[in-house]
Amino acid sequence: MRIQILTIIKKILLKNRAFGTRATEKRKLLDFLESIKPVKTNYDLIRLGGDSDGGYLIPNDIENLEACFSPGVANIADFEIDLAKKGIKCFMADYSIEKLPINNSLFDFEKKYLGSTNNKEYITLENWIESKTSNKSDLILQMDIESSEYSVIFDTPSEILKRFRILVIEFHKLHYMFNPMGFELISLTFEKILKNFEIVHIHPNNVDKLVEYDGISVPPTMEFTFLRKDRITSKTRNLSFPHKLDQANTYKKDDFVLPKCWY
Repeated sequence: MRIQILTIIKKILLKNRAFGTRATEKRKLLDFLESIKPVKTNYDLIRLGGDSDGGYLIPNDIENLEACFSPGVANIADFEIDLAKKGIKCFMADYSIEKLPINNSLFDFEKKYLGSTNNKEYITLENWIESKTSNKSDLILQMDIESSEYSVIFDTPSEILKRFRILVIEFHKLHYMFNPMGFELISLTFEKILKNFEIVHIHPNNVDKLVEYDGISVPPTMEFTFLRKDRITSKTRNLSFPHKLDQANTYKKDDFVLPKCWY
C-alpha cells in the first residue's frame, strides 16, 4: 500500500508543473541542502563513459565489483563499455528498445523497465539482482529512468541497496522540491539513501535551465554519485565544483556550474 501511494504522488507531481499556492518553507529547503552536501573521500574520482551524456564520475573503488546494473539504456552504453573493459559484467534493462546498441560478451539485456512490480513489462530492482548475482558480492548501479528513480528507491529494501558499493543516479524534477508534496518525496528519497551512503559528486545536467525560487537555485536534472559508508576511511567537505573531469551533457545548450547552495 505504501508503494502504491508513493507512486500516485509521483504521478501527480509529474503532471503538475506548478508549485501551487503554497511553497515549501525556505528553512526546510536549506536544511535539506545542508544534509546532502557532497564530500571528498579516500578515493579520487574517475570518469567512465563518453565526454557528454552517458559519462559519469565515480570513486576509483571498482576493484572486485561483480557487476553493474544499468536500467535505462536507450542508445548509449559508453559507461557500461568502460566497465566491461575492466572485466565487470553489465546487466542492462530497458523496455523501450529491442536490443542493446552494441554487442559485448559481458552485457546481459532485459527488455523491461525498472519499477515497483514484476510483470512482462516491469521488473523490480530486488528481483533483478537476486536473479542475476550471488548474495555476497559488491555491485554498482547506474540508473537513469526518467523520474521513476523515486518509486524504485522507495520500493527497494535497504539491505538490497547496500549490495551496491557505488550508486550513480540521475534525479529528475528536482525543482519540485519547491512544492511541499514534491519536497517530501525528494527529501525522503535522499534520507533513505544517505543512511548507508555518502554523496561524493553532483553534476547538473544542462538539458534543463536552472529554476530559482526564494533565493535558491535548483537544476531540475542532476547526476548524483554515492559511495557506501563502509568504504570510506576519511572524508572532508567538497568545496570545489565543477570537477576537472566534468563535461556538459549536451553541447547544444549553454552549460552552467553547480549552484553554490548545493555544496
